[in-house]
Amino acid sequence: MRKLGVLFAVTFGLLAVLAVGSYAVAGDAKDNVQAPGMNGYFEGAPGGPVSSVATGNFEATIDDEAREIHFTLSYSGLEGDVRQAHIHFGQRSVNGGISIWLCETAANPRPVGSPDVPDCPQEGTVDFTVGANHVLGPAGQGIAAGEFEEIAAAIRAGRAYANVHSSKFPAGEIRAQINDENQRDD
Repeated sequence: MRKLGVLFAVTFGLLAVLAVGSYAVAGDAKDNVQAPGMNGYFEGAPGGPVSSVATGNFEATIDDEAREIHFTLSYSGLEGDVRQAHIHFGQRSVNGGISIWLCETAANPRPVGSPDVPDCPQEGTVDFTVGANHVLGPAGQGIAAGEFEEIAAAIRAGRAYANVHSSKFPAGEIRAQINDENQRDD
């Protein structure tokens, strides 16, 4: 009888350790998302797709606990001078409002008072971490400034896109939906 009690206590203890460990791992929610194959054909209405030789990729890790997104944006071949890059809130083929600035230029700086972002190279890679204070909105679409969880949910749902703008195509030269592997509406 005593052996059965000890065996029960040991088993219960191991299960408790496993449960706590699983919760700790799950609580460290970090999701990897991406927008591979950025190109002009994915640019949306009202301007519609653009024909450009430019290409790019966007990869990011969303860290819910830290309320941060670490991203790597790479692009090349822009037909105009780079102006800016953003995460926009919008579904495929539709232009949405800016949520997060990824990089800026002297010709198109981020809004006054918003947190620093890196300068956009004419081509190359931007590697940076943005936080809740980088979320600007778009309020008209239901995301208020600082609402990290809202834009993170939209990104996970495939309803946000990465966009690189140029002087030749001010509305965007290349873009791709983030976390939408098939680049299609569901």
